[in-house]
Formats: sequence, C-alpha cells, structure tokens
Amino acid sequence: MYQMTAEYVGNLRTTGKHLKSGNTIVTDPPVDNNGKGEAYSPTDLVAASLCSCMMTIMGIVAKRDDIPLTSLTATIEKIMSAEPPRKIAKIKIDFTYPNPEVLTAKQAEILKRAAHTCPVALSLHPDIVQETTFNF
Repeated sequence: MYQMTAEYVGNLRTTGKHLKSGNTIVTDPPVDNNGKGEAYSPTDLVAASLCSCMMTIMGIVAKRDDIPLTSLTATIEKIMSAEPPRKIAKIKIDFTYPNPEVLTAKQAEILKRAAHTCPVALSLHPDIVQETTFNF
C-alpha cells in the first residue's frame, strides 16, 4: 500500500503528499544547482529528516524515562561535496536544550546515545559525516 505520492510540477519543482495525513511538501533545487531555492531541496530534506528523527528518538526515550525534553531546538547545516558527483558530504546538527540544569549527567548521556540510534542516522551512507553537538 502506498504511503506517499509525488509529482513533478515543472520548473524543477516537486510536490509530495503524505496520504494518511494529507500533509504536503514542496521541493526546489538550490540556486547553486539550477533552482530558485524557494523551498527545501531534496538534500535539505535528508538533513532535516536526520534531525527530526534524532529528536523523535530522544523524545521516545525521554517519555519512557520521564526526562524533560520540551523546547529542545536544533540548527542544521548540510555540506555538499566539493568534488563530483554532487552529494551530501556532511550534516552538522547542533542541539540546544534551554534548561540543561534540569538534566542529570546520566539523562543527558541517555539522550545523546538515543539520538545516534535513529533509523535515519543508521540508514545514511557511511561516507556522509554526521557531526552532532549537544548543548546540554
């Protein structure tokens, strides 16, 4: 059974729809790759997916272990390879927890370990450097 659909709508733009929820996404290539940069590029979505997956797994563990996690934020940087073929070389994610003093050292370590077990992290090619910083 299909879970998502996608359509090429022209001018290098695509749309995607999640069938169960009806939510949609739009992609557009970056300016340095013939696009307008007006939406997430497909490789941006890979980087964003890694971050969202890590946050989700941390959230599952936080809920299970009663660890406060609300207001965790992240910044994401995607670095493309300098040499052909064009591909993601590195994804840098910096997580920040606004109240780190509420976490014990053990809780912080549990969250960090959990993040690195997310399915997206484990699915990415090993040549893609995943650089993660935890500011908590």
